[in-house]
Amino acid sequence: TGFFLAGIYPVGMKVAADWYQAGLGKALGWLVGALAVGSSFPFLLRQIPQSWQALLWETSGIAAMGGIIVGFLVPEGPHRKAGAQKLDPTIACNLFQNNAPFRSAATAYWGHMWELYAFWTWCPVVWEAYLASYDGSMELSPSLVTFLVIAFGGLGCVLGGYLSLCYGSANVAFGSLAVSGSLCLLSPALYLAPVGVMLAAYLLWGMAVVADSPQFSTLIAQAAPPESKGTALTIVNCIGFTITIGSIQLLSVPIAPQYLFLLLVPGPVLGLWSLWSYHIRPHEMNTGDGGNNGDVTGTNEIKI
Repeated sequence: TGFFLAGIYPVGMKVAADWYQAGLGKALGWLVGALAVGSSFPFLLRQIPQSWQALLWETSGIAAMGGIIVGFLVPEGPHRKAGAQKLDPTIACNLFQNNAPFRSAATAYWGHMWELYAFWTWCPVVWEAYLASYDGSMELSPSLVTFLVIAFGGLGCVLGGYLSLCYGSANVAFGSLAVSGSLCLLSPALYLAPVGVMLAAYLLWGMAVVADSPQFSTLIAQAAPPESKGTALTIVNCIGFTITIGSIQLLSVPIAPQYLFLLLVPGPVLGLWSLWSYHIRPHEMNTGDGGNNGDVTGTNEIKI
């Protein structure tokens, strides 16, 4: 299951990149937004009294339906360029050694991945402990809150996609990562806040924590040679999802739930540093006005 799941996300972004050159950040915003809503859906289905086996059948059936839709209704895009017919291991080495925009975007993406899936995975655990402190007087359930938090990420992705048309993918990714990283730092204080404040903050966090993902993918796809976009996205995603294993496992350490998300802070810090040092600061120094960068002009270039 994990093997085939890994083949969906990067290939889906490659298909989107084959259809859109102008406005790729917006297109990927819709795509990753759909992924976020889909990821939240099992938490909504858990509100229905049923066995875990029934839930597994339901989610598997929906996934199979998605595959059928893609197979029969989504053709190849007009901007598709066929890559090498044989496996070429040097492609990955060349991308990282000789392509600074790619390397910077990939590093920032990995910082983002350190936070994203660990936040999604441990959100119901933190909320279960938080709601238990109210002695069962709250009608909210951890799975319902988690559904809302992750689903709001879909809205964040779409909103970020439209903002990228005006401000560029790098700026949108930087802003989203700054918000989610700040909420990581504030998470112990949020745990002491009233339910309404805690929920509002987590909904904002849910929007920000994934809104940068399509913009990172945009920067990566634009930085890679057209014939290597699929390979570039796959490599970066594979490393990113491997990183999530470490962060998810790290949060199982025996500390109080309100302090768990402090362990995710290094990811956003790394991502912000990588974006600032290559995609943000050099552009401001060159233009002198802090103008747009990234996916604004509709070309297949990253403006620096």
